Amino acid sequence: MQLAPLFAILLGTGISRGNKLSAVNLGQHLLNQLSQTGQPALAVLREIAPQELMQLPGIGEAKAATILAAVELGKRAYQIRPAERTVVDDPAVAAAVLSHELMWQSQERFAVLPLDIKHRILVPKVVTIGTATETLAHPREIFREAIRQGAARLIVAHNHPSGSLQPSAADLDLTRQLLGGAALLGIPLLDHLILGNGDFLSLRQTTALWNESTDGESL
Repeated sequence: MQLAPLFAILLGTGISRGNKLSAVNLGQHLLNQLSQTGQPALAVLREIAPQELMQLPGIGEAKAATILAAVELGKRAYQIRPAERTVVDDPAVAAAVLSHELMWQSQERFAVLPLDIKHRILVPKVVTIGTATETLAHPREIFREAIRQGAARLIVAHNHPSGSLQPSAADLDLTRQLLGGAALLGIPLLDHLILGNGDFLSLRQTTALWNESTDGESL
């Protein structure tokens, strides 16, 4: 089904005053307006604020709430899709799973990839969103999500909007903290990935941090 009719179902009605538009035409107009940013309309909808949506003709508070509720339902349905039971046996698999949330974002995001005892993916989760140059991630938020999902293993990842895969001193320090916390909690940290510019870097494969740690488990 095309997008405009789907929006028409959500909108219910069009515009009856001024430039009259049917619900379908209003849906198409909404898609056209969102696409003017240079990004796909659905990509814009994933991040748009209600106030921004309400600036578009024919979109009041009720319709904005309906659209954003549908977007949120779509996100949650996507998060529990069966493919997330994929077994992660290589950093490239983890990077592919997280690329949708991390790879091309304009802000740094920090995500956790909880795994069960057989290294099968539970539900990936972005735990913090920062600025264009840094994200604020704390071990507390990271392990809270792992514990909430009952993870037996953990991979973490963040993106560099600049496209550079070079880890910063802060990236390395945080990884050391996470390795220490993982040892205390009994939830092995299998890797810390950096994503950017269509590629990724595995800190486990490119640093000696895991050699310094008591955690010897690998993918």
